[in-house]
Amino acid sequence: MDAALVPLLVSLLAVAAHAPAASAAPRAFFVFGDSLVDNGNNNYLLTTARADAPPYGIDYPSHRATGRFSNGLNIPDIISEHLGAEPALPYLCPELRGMKLLVGANFASAGVGILNDTGVQFVNIIRIGDQLRYFGEYQRKLRAFAGEEQAARLVGGALVLITLGGNDFVNNYYLVPMSMRSRQYALPDYVRFIVSEYRKILARLYELGARRVIVTGTGPPGVRAGGAGAAQWRRRVRVGAEPRRGPLQPAAGGGGARPQPRPRRRRLRRRQHLPGQLRLPRKPRRAMCCRCVPGFTNVKVACCGQGPYNGIGLCTPGVQRVRRPEAYAFWDAFHPTERANRIIVGQFMHGSTDYMHPMNLTTILAMDREGP
Repeated sequence: MDAALVPLLVSLLAVAAHAPAASAAPRAFFVFGDSLVDNGNNNYLLTTARADAPPYGIDYPSHRATGRFSNGLNIPDIISEHLGAEPALPYLCPELRGMKLLVGANFASAGVGILNDTGVQFVNIIRIGDQLRYFGEYQRKLRAFAGEEQAARLVGGALVLITLGGNDFVNNYYLVPMSMRSRQYALPDYVRFIVSEYRKILARLYELGARRVIVTGTGPPGVRAGGAGAAQWRRRVRVGAEPRRGPLQPAAGGGGARPQPRPRRRRLRRRQHLPGQLRLPRKPRRAMCCRCVPGFTNVKVACCGQGPYNGIGLCTPGVQRVRRPEAYAFWDAFHPTERANRIIVGQFMHGSTDYMHPMNLTTILAMDREGP
């Protein structure tokens, strides 16, 4: 399948109007979402959605599998580098206590989606409602350690990343044969339903104190050409929708719904839930076209996996893998390589409004340093 780099490229920035100015110390960082940003929470769960065995992590500094679904660093790690901070620990990690609380926390869990029924095949994962509940629990621990005032200032000034939506299409609509959701909704209606549920999640995140929020949209689904359901996947994507920008940004890669008119009243209602402009970038598929990036030699085949294009399953010990993952866009059938992740974060930090809206993260951080 001809895929642009990864779903995370299609991203938008939610900026609240009155977030506290950043202090000289690195700001805290909180992460919510799925396997694209999970850095080890699923290691502590009885689930099949895990990346705690080689060859995952072969290019990580420790050369050990950490639960990150990549050969090395993932997107939150690289954002932390730009912030000048150490990576936030997984929330379930026993080491997350004391001074480590001031760094932030990663609540993400591989397999989750916007909907609660997404990822049921993985059994024990931290669904997004539970991730938000853990965020409230984290804040209680933080207040006990640092006091009410410092805790409120840390949370209000923190950077927040949330990445959801891909699994709602990959694992809940398309890849499960005759799934309940595909029988319940035509694709355009499903996209609208997903968007309405995502708004509730963002509103709850705002209620919990988040004020600087990077919200990523869904995008191309990865290497999907192999497997028994491949023909059905391709047919349903072609028949189900046009490859155009829909309300959730091209949902599942060419599977986005036809653009729906958005009356001004609808935009205003959204801003009432989460102040700041929540608008999608204009050129999502160009943001990480791998052929446009020097050095990528393969954008269709994963570094490791099984079946055609290495497009079946995850990387497990003993599977065939390439020697130069830095030349590939995808590490496994679903997740980018570290080099691809670095390019994605580069768009977060320095990309134009074609890719980040209303402005890139470097601009936001500079405005915060200047203060009101």
